[in-house]
Amino acid sequence: MAQAAVTVPEAHTREAVLSKAVINAAERLGLSQARLAHVLGLSKASVSRLFAGTYQLSSEKKEWEFAVLLLRLFRSLDAIVGGVATDVRSWMNSDNLALAGRKPIELITSTEGLVRVIYYLDARRGLV
Repeated sequence: MAQAAVTVPEAHTREAVLSKAVINAAERLGLSQARLAHVLGLSKASVSRLFAGTYQLSSEKKEWEFAVLLLRLFRSLDAIVGGVATDVRSWMNSDNLALAGRKPIELITSTEGLVRVIYYLDARRGLV
C-alpha cells in the first residue's frame, strides 16, 4: 500500500517554530535585535529579517544551537519568576553576585556566558 506524502504547512516547520519562539523569547527577555544578533552569531540584517518573517533559523547552522540555548535560558527564568515579564527583564538587567556581579544580559553575548547563566538558572530551579 502506497503511503501518501505528508506536507507540513510552512508555518509549522521546525525552522518556523524555533524562529518564532526565539523572537518571542528575545522580546520577553528585553534583548535588542543587535544583542540577539550577537547571541545567535548572526548579522543585524539577518535578525531584522528574522523579525520581519523573511528569514528562518537553519538547523544546519550554529545559530540553531544558540537559539535552543537561548530558549532554555528563557524557559528556566520564566518558570522561576512565574511568568512575570517585568521580573524577567529586571533579572536580566540586574547585577548578580552569583555571576561575579555581572548582568546576565551582558554575559549571554558569549558562549561561555550563555552556558554559565543557563547552569545557574538550572541550579536555581532545582532547589526545593
